[in-house]
Amino acid sequence: MKQQLNINNRIRARELQVIDDQGNQLGVMPIQDALNLAREKDLDLVEVSPQTQPPIAKIMDYGKYMYRKEKEEKKRGKVKEQERKTVRVGFKTGAHDLDFKSKQVNEFLKEGHVVKIELTLRGREKALAHIGKQKLEQFLTKLENFSVQDSIKRSPFGWIVVIKK
Repeated sequence: MKQQLNINNRIRARELQVIDDQGNQLGVMPIQDALNLAREKDLDLVEVSPQTQPPIAKIMDYGKYMYRKEKEEKKRGKVKEQERKTVRVGFKTGAHDLDFKSKQVNEFLKEGHVVKIELTLRGREKALAHIGKQKLEQFLTKLENFSVQDSIKRSPFGWIVVIKK
């Protein structure tokens, strides 16, 4: 979404606080004087802050300004979002498998990911949900330096906790 700025004859204010192309304050002046200054330098008069009283306008090359702004937006868009990794642990998962999965979770946390840990309960295991929660808490003790983003929550399939570094 691009914000359109008023330029040259689209500016409706009678007086403007003007800044020249070097960044110097020229003070408050009528719009015609500001437009004449911009035309003398072969540049545009751009209203950069219309909500102030009087509005602030800058003398600049509008095409270059928009080009730089688009480049910045593209650069900003390439920033990698934090990825959420999911690790599933079963009610009957063995000790060795829990050790392996804890190493995996620690690796994800070192890389800066948010990790969702699910303890799944199947069939009659759902009747022993309190034991499943204890098993998930034991698994969390095997992990190093993390903070719990969401508390341990019950889901239809077991228990879920979201952690991060």
